[in-house]
Amino acid sequence: MLDRRREHRGRTYLGGKIAFNNRWCTIDCLVRNMSEGGAKLEFAEPVQVPGELDLIIPMKGDSRRVQVVWRRAKTLGITFVDKAGTVIPIDAARKIRKLKEERDMLARRVRELSESPI
Repeated sequence: MLDRRREHRGRTYLGGKIAFNNRWCTIDCLVRNMSEGGAKLEFAEPVQVPGELDLIIPMKGDSRRVQVVWRRAKTLGITFVDKAGTVIPIDAARKIRKLKEERDMLARRVRELSESPI
């Protein structure tokens, strides 16, 4: 198999999670190798996931947006979409999404009240 990587990937054995669907869906994984540009993820069972998702590696305090480059039944090859790893806990991301939904609901209600005759 032709290796098209730009950087050397060092072997790792890190526990991680992938998250998608606004971080409502999470699946545990094992990060088997990693470089600055991407990683290989291994799963206990075959997975069906979207082309873009978040990779969370709690031990490194890292959370990154990634894109799937290749897939096998129990493994994924991913590339990092953003180079800077910013940690966003899943609970915080869910709370932010909930607050945005509440804000949108309140804005709709204000519009409704503004448009209705008194």
